[in-house]
Amino acid sequence: MAEHHHDPLLDDEDEARNPYASANRWRHQESSSFARAAVARDPHSAGADTKDLSNFLNSARVEGERPPTNGTGNFQPIVIGGSDGATEGDDGREIVCGPLLNYRRMEGNIWHGSVLIVTRGGGKTQTFQPSLHIGRVEVARSQQGLVHEGDDVNGATNGNGTLVSNHGTDVQGVCLYSDPRCTFWSFAISCDMAETETKWAYSIADVRYKSQTQAPTSYFFIPAVNESMRIMFHSCNGFSVGTDEEAWSGLALWNDVLRSHAQAPFHVMIGGGDQIYNDGIRVHGPLREWTDIGNPKKRRDFPFPESLRQACDDYYLKNYIRWYSNEPFATANGQIPQLNIWDDHDIIDGFGSYVNEFMKCDVFRGIGGTAHKYYMLFQHHLAPPASTYTTDAPETMEHNPAQDQAQLLNTFVRPQGPWDASYIVGSKPGPYVAEHSMNIFTQLGARIAFMGIDARTERTRHQVNYPETYDLIFNRVRQELGAAASAGRPFRHLILLLGIPIAYPRLTWLENVFSSPLIAPIKFLNRRFGFGGGVFNHFDGSVDLLDDLDDHYTARTHKKERNTLVERLQTVCAEFSVRLTILGGDVHLAALGRFYSNPNLHIPTEADHRYMVNVVSSAIVNKPPPSAIANLLSSRNKIHHLNADTDETLMSLFDKDPGNSTKTMGSNHVTMPSRNYAILTENSPNNQAVTNGNGAVANGEANGETNGETTGNKFDGKDGHAFLHAGEDGAGTQHKAASFTTHGKGNDGSLDCCIRVEIDQHDKEGKTEPYGLTIPVLNYEAGKFGSNAKHGIGLRHHRSRPDTRASTIAPSTAMSAPEPSH
Repeated sequence: MAEHHHDPLLDDEDEARNPYASANRWRHQESSSFARAAVARDPHSAGADTKDLSNFLNSARVEGERPPTNGTGNFQPIVIGGSDGATEGDDGREIVCGPLLNYRRMEGNIWHGSVLIVTRGGGKTQTFQPSLHIGRVEVARSQQGLVHEGDDVNGATNGNGTLVSNHGTDVQGVCLYSDPRCTFWSFAISCDMAETETKWAYSIADVRYKSQTQAPTSYFFIPAVNESMRIMFHSCNGFSVGTDEEAWSGLALWNDVLRSHAQAPFHVMIGGGDQIYNDGIRVHGPLREWTDIGNPKKRRDFPFPESLRQACDDYYLKNYIRWYSNEPFATANGQIPQLNIWDDHDIIDGFGSYVNEFMKCDVFRGIGGTAHKYYMLFQHHLAPPASTYTTDAPETMEHNPAQDQAQLLNTFVRPQGPWDASYIVGSKPGPYVAEHSMNIFTQLGARIAFMGIDARTERTRHQVNYPETYDLIFNRVRQELGAAASAGRPFRHLILLLGIPIAYPRLTWLENVFSSPLIAPIKFLNRRFGFGGGVFNHFDGSVDLLDDLDDHYTARTHKKERNTLVERLQTVCAEFSVRLTILGGDVHLAALGRFYSNPNLHIPTEADHRYMVNVVSSAIVNKPPPSAIANLLSSRNKIHHLNADTDETLMSLFDKDPGNSTKTMGSNHVTMPSRNYAILTENSPNNQAVTNGNGAVANGEANGETNGETTGNKFDGKDGHAFLHAGEDGAGTQHKAASFTTHGKGNDGSLDCCIRVEIDQHDKEGKTEPYGLTIPVLNYEAGKFGSNAKHGIGLRHHRSRPDTRASTIAPSTAMSAPEPSH
């Protein structure tokens, strides 16, 4: 890397200002003008034209302008590389970001994770190697089950009577990357799991923190060896440009996350993409000059030299340090183990979904490589590639590039070793990011498996992932589920993480408007004279928001791939009798979609391998869209037919608006335009039976009978606009999954799901209203209700017509169900 001169990167900054937010304030958020247009005219109604929508697009889619810890220390200097590249005055002991805690995997009774810190200064030679001290704390719980605070990692009895372990271990830091600006240290930690939930404490020796609020000791929790993890899920963790952050109380909902964590500790924090918004690189950052080029061809042919690469590198590093140091997000980062998959805003808005010839331009490939570098470091605690794309070094412009000595000047990059066992690495690099996709399979405690699909690295306008990548993922899933079943410890739930919802209302009508031949003359005028500049994006000249629509699995270009993916998941669920739950964000709304068997098949949900809930939780920080958008999506909540046997729709989850607000119209119970996050907890079979006030057993599917023929008869034949099983009956604020006292306290193996929705955007405490439902376990009996494919000529004729086109995915098991028209 070229030599880095002094940069204000690590100096004190005005924390109230956000110079690095998303460049496009219209990423899933619209104005009052659109609200008026949406109310005045429904674009889907008979005879509706696009005038109101065009007026909205033309007028509204524009941008807005510490003291040392008590661990052990005093190590001899270690030499990582050749010459000394440390900046004078930096001793390598000041932590400018972190600690960040990650979860990786379980092996037997051992929990594996990592801690990351970023220290000021560095180079090829390090004069200080940090050490992390970690030990288990034996936690005494009060009668209410709340965890006592104030524990000491080195061993004592605190004022609350908590017994603290005197045993612990020291872990030496491993340098992942270092240049004169900063150094990334990773600590691999392994913890023994016990018969009960355990609390662990860690501290880092002989360092000082730039943050004045960072505690010297951090704590986290690990579930009992025979229990599953309590899961927190979030997405869209940043602000768009033009958003009044004070009006939205900053990162208020992270206060609610920490309150929930104090009541019942989260064992894992799943990031569904857009953990950071880097779009500001083209508004306030080094790509502003490039973005201002009016001619798309000149913009496409613009080079990405070393000077621009280094400026972009500085931007991404600085933005990550600033954002990951923001409270209360920073506190959560050090206390709740993270598990992340990236999406477009982690790079730049719409990355991968613009036209191919533009996506292959030097600037996009350059920032793709740079963003990937810091995604690997901050979000996965892994060493990055030695060099990233630049037009000054042709060897970096190829896949699997050679080392660029200009980038490695006064810089150390740890050689990439074998991948951690939790990763499923794509077989070939992505088309625009010259790196392999990083998919994840891991275990979330005793009975929950997790599969995260990297749906950004391989993405183009016409594909989400390579067919070969799907094969790698499904082969691994079958291997892991089969091994668990053979060992007598089968997984009962499989969590699938996708960056974008897969069960969501269709927006084909809007795609048709943007793709209409009527748009072509306006595009020509835009290219030649800049006409309609607010309508067209600054990259490839396409209609803005079209990249957002092309991102969706329900877009026409991804329809075949999506349908085959869902059918392939159905086969896995049937094969291993495992219930699939999908997590997705991106759309800045709370919702709950689901797939399920055609009611004419009369399959009880508890035996339905096609029943898959898509928990849509977004955004935890960014501004939600106005109510008109949520209401419009609600009006498009039709019952769709994925194939002859599978229906899909959103569920009525929101029985009321949060607090005393009136955010949505009275008929909208399926989309909620408020910031939110989700909690999922297993109703463990090890739990003691909980009784209600009448002495009756209240199990995981409270609010109705839960098994046998009673449930099947009560809900048999109802479509997706009704409740399909007992766990959906009474869904909302009064459901047992919405209450802290009963959430996850059942014992039938089901999952309690709660979406916590912000009540008041001006409340800096981030208080929320909970909405709950229960997802049943799957008890699949092969052949009892028919096969995975066809169920009769009459049904197929009535519901669909055959589609003989080839599938986008090459599944290991052929899918024979025809694809219907929609």
